[in-house]
Amino acid sequence: MLTGHTSSLTDRFFRYTQIDTQSNPDSNTQPSTNKQLDLSRLLLEELRSMGLTETELDENGYVFASIPSNSEKKVPVICFCAHVDTSPDCKANEVKPLLHKNYSGGDIILPDDPEQIIRINEHLYLLEKIGQDIITASGKTLLGADDKAGVAIIMELAGWFMQHPEIKHGKIRVLFTPDEEIGRGVNKLDMKKLGADFGYTLDGPELGSFEEETFSADGMHFIFYGVSAHPGHAKDKLVNAIKIASAFIDELPTDEFSPETTEGRYGFVHPVRMEGNAEKMRIDFIVRDFNTAKLHAYEEYLKDKAEDVMRLFPGGRFEFEIKEQYRNMKEVLVKHPEVSEYAREAIKRAGIEIRESAARGGTDGSRLSFMGLPCPNIFTGEMAFHSKHEYVCVQDMEKSLETIIHLSRIWEEKA
Repeated sequence: MLTGHTSSLTDRFFRYTQIDTQSNPDSNTQPSTNKQLDLSRLLLEELRSMGLTETELDENGYVFASIPSNSEKKVPVICFCAHVDTSPDCKANEVKPLLHKNYSGGDIILPDDPEQIIRINEHLYLLEKIGQDIITASGKTLLGADDKAGVAIIMELAGWFMQHPEIKHGKIRVLFTPDEEIGRGVNKLDMKKLGADFGYTLDGPELGSFEEETFSADGMHFIFYGVSAHPGHAKDKLVNAIKIASAFIDELPTDEFSPETTEGRYGFVHPVRMEGNAEKMRIDFIVRDFNTAKLHAYEEYLKDKAEDVMRLFPGGRFEFEIKEQYRNMKEVLVKHPEVSEYAREAIKRAGIEIRESAARGGTDGSRLSFMGLPCPNIFTGEMAFHSKHEYVCVQDMEKSLETIIHLSRIWEEKA
């Protein structure tokens, strides 16, 4: 189906990864960094040159485009979505993508920093990729396959359908979002403008992986108040908020409830930022579990620990706030089983074994599902994301492209 697309897909991915699109959680703008628009403008130009319709880059940094329907049937409008930003967790400017053709196995030493080694005993998935083509960064930056692999795949999909009008499909909406990596990917998305019935994010890992379930997530922050006093005259007066906050963190278990001690379907509480001084300290947590009801139990657990600590610091006090971040998209997708069923069928048509998994995190699809667009996640091949060891297999990207072509056709067939 896709003869000749490996080179085109690789070239496109290389071009996109070399554009710095790192988002910034400390920014209050939308998008959080103007440099994300460098890629968004390029995508808009390329979509227009392909002949797509309803193309737009709006004031909030969202790229919209349509592949017009060529079917006589009334087919639901499907959206394929990926995010343009890369993680703020790792250096992301001056990315140098490298193609390792016909990977022979073994560790991959990244040339610009030979101490950066993608070790096969730590990345067992590479054992499945021997003889295929691997793309890495050069050792000083992340690669950006998360999610420029998804962006490149959707762009190839657009070009392919515009070149093959004989293949029947309904209207397909293309959506590229900013700021997914900092949790704001769809904050200002105009759903009416998007105008889609169902969607799929292209932001998943191994070949064949399909995610219809994510964590549910809250943010929780504590503020601990001490009592300020001159340190030279502080006896029986000073209550040090730094020590309160430190004692609180020390109360958290080291063998459970944390990202570093859990896997699979186990949730966690995770302190992500601490700042302040002797008078006032703030600690920010993220709270995660697949069972939304458990979030409340975790939050009560943290509150109880804070109350226990405050008994050791008379005169101090604390307050806390909880904010919903996103919810498990499975809660929506169970009401629309065809969305997942068609994706599974498309993966099988591409000749791939399905890897069902639950994402220990969230995607734009988590939020979109609760905004009225049921939206599971499909693989791209991106691996070891948010790190200098990030890599992607070219053949995985090509199979992802084949999958979403099949998926588009299945929606038309079933209409």
